[in-house]
Order: sequence, then C-alpha cells, then structure tokens
Amino acid sequence: MTLVIDNIGELVTGDPALGDGPLGVLHDASVVTDNDTVVAVGPAGAVADERLDAGGRCVLPGFVDSHTHLVFAGDRAEEFSRRMAGEPYDGGGIRVTTDATRNAGRAALRSALDERLAEVHRAGTTTVEIKTGYGLSVDSEAELASLAAEATPEATFLGAHLVPGEYQGRADDYVELVCGPMLDAVRGHVRWIDVFCETGAFDADQSRAVLTAGRDAGLGLRLHANQLGHGPGVQLGVEMGCASVDHCTYLSDDDIEALASSDTVATFLPATDFSTRQPYPDARRAIDAGVRVAIASNCNPGSSYTSSLSFCMALAVRDMGMTIDEAVAAVTTGGAAALRRSDVGRIVPGGPAHMTILDAPSRHHLAYRPGVPLIWRTLGADYRLQPAGDQT
Repeated sequence: MTLVIDNIGELVTGDPALGDGPLGVLHDASVVTDNDTVVAVGPAGAVADERLDAGGRCVLPGFVDSHTHLVFAGDRAEEFSRRMAGEPYDGGGIRVTTDATRNAGRAALRSALDERLAEVHRAGTTTVEIKTGYGLSVDSEAELASLAAEATPEATFLGAHLVPGEYQGRADDYVELVCGPMLDAVRGHVRWIDVFCETGAFDADQSRAVLTAGRDAGLGLRLHANQLGHGPGVQLGVEMGCASVDHCTYLSDDDIEALASSDTVATFLPATDFSTRQPYPDARRAIDAGVRVAIASNCNPGSSYTSSLSFCMALAVRDMGMTIDEAVAAVTTGGAAALRRSDVGRIVPGGPAHMTILDAPSRHHLAYRPGVPLIWRTLGADYRLQPAGDQT
C-alpha cells in the first residue's frame, strides 16, 4: 500500500537539490511512500492508495540523536537538585547509576529502555544511538550491549565511561580489562566504541589505548571530550579518525582548526550544559571555521535527562549562536554524519520514510515555541519500538 502525506505547508527535505536553501525546503508539498521507503517528493496533490492530510503542517526528516545513554536503572533527581543549588558537576554520579544498573535485572532494564524509546519516538527522533557504560564489569557491559543491540543498529560500547569503585587507584588495570575481556564480550553486539577522555575519567594515553583496541576489533570510533575543561580529547579524536567528538564545550583555536580540517563531527550536547550549569559552547565560532556539527540529547539520568531534541535545538539557537536552519540541520543531516550514515536525516526518493510532522506551519516554531509539545506525528524509526509505545 502506498501512502501520500499531502497538504504539507512546509517540507524540509534535507537535500538542497530538491528545494530551496541548504535544507531543501518546499512549500505546498507532498511525499509518497511505499511501505518504509520514500518514492516521490513533489507538489501537493499526489495520489496514492492512502492519504494522510498534513493540514498545512511542517514536515521534517525524523531527528537523528547520535548520543544517548538509554540503558540504565534508577535516577539521580536528588543530585540534580543539589547541582541547581550550587554543587558542581564532576561526573562522579556515574557510579550511583552503575550500582543501580548492576542490581537491576534484564527484564527491568529492557522495560525501562522500551519506555524511553517510546518517549524518544514521541519527541520526533527516528534514529538513535545507544551507549553502554553503566555496567563497568564484563558481564554487565555485555548485557547492556546486548540490550542496546536489540534496540538499535547504532549500539556503542562505553566500558571506558568511568573507573568503577573496585578499580579505584588502578585505572590502567581497568583499561586493560576494557581493551581485553570486556571488549571481547561486547564486540558481537556493537558498531562503535567510545571513551570519556576527561579529567577524573581517562587521560589521553588511556583513551588512545581504548580507541586503538576498538579499531583493531573492527569498531567505529567515538569520543567524549572537552566537557569540563580544555584538554587533549578533541585533537586525539581527530588524530584517531573518530566519526564524532562529543560535548566540545571547551574548544581552543587548535581544536577548531583540527576539526575543520577533518571529517570528524563536533557533536554538541546543550541540554548537558543546561543541566550541569557549564557554559554553552560557541557553535557559531566552530561553524564559521568550517566545522561539521551535530546536536544530540545525551539522554542519561545524571547530566541530561531529556530526550527532546526540540529543546536542544532551542538552546542551541538561544545560547550557542546557531540559526534555526543550522540547528535543524544539526539534528538531521548533522546527526547522520556523526553516525556516518547517508540514508537517514533526509526525505529523498529511495530513502527511508522517517518523518517528523510538527503541529506548526514551519520549522521556526521549534525554537520560537520552546517547551511546547509540537510533535504532531512521528513516522517510522530504525530502532525497535514496542506496539504499546508506537504513537504514530
């Protein structure tokens, strides 16, 4: 059965060859799909077996969230409250979530993950990356990797998230565990490997060892870096050929030069800076220098407990110097680039029928009306979505 989404007031295709400007915008448009594939993009009035009247609404590519931590147990609401009262963020609360996650059974973890994926879908996201990182033991990381892989093709091994309590004072020994038995246990489940290169987590040499082991195992590379201050992470990520370096809250001129001369994406996580009271990164400076950027939610219980990329876009426009069109690109084609995907983040013939329909006439409302639930309907997804959570 073919379906036409008709009477689209504004269609953001993500392909400049199909419409106006870098976002390829069309007005008074329609999209025809056949099962899960787009077969035509053009003027309103196209005919198909079934018709969905968009009522003049705006249709965008499904959002691509390239950085999340959706598999965990418990929450850290009290930590957040203390932080809002002035307590600084240092990443140490990761151990609290690790304890809760280790003590939760697989059924509870999967149920919680399904609920979060349903929330992600309601928020307009159709492609999502999911990291491990709250097990920090061989068996627990293997279980988290298995759950992430059941949910999405974009599963990431983050055993090097933080040194667990039982390895305190023996970080190098823990890195050996991550690069050996832990990697062996998860490699059949994940596409990516990641490491938190930051003061209080892993230094440049330890991070390089983790990334090298992952690359040798055939995994793609990602990196947390420069969240809490300036450091070597961004340039290490470029050196190692990481698909994406994430956070990038603090960027030196050398960092920006390295990113601009590479195909490594700088992924900004503005909801994290909101939650931790860190300064927002200067995205304008990076974009003007030629850096390819993405925006992701970093959904996790400690430093960014939101799945709303609409909220992240509003922060990026308000506090990071990005235009609305740049923010939209950052959660569609930018997020796809951070995952080294060319099939998602656009609405093009032959591509997947992943779309976000706003209850608004234009993309500008995503920043213009922050906090308002503007996602009218989300079509498609490349992650597992239980029928009870499918709100389309």
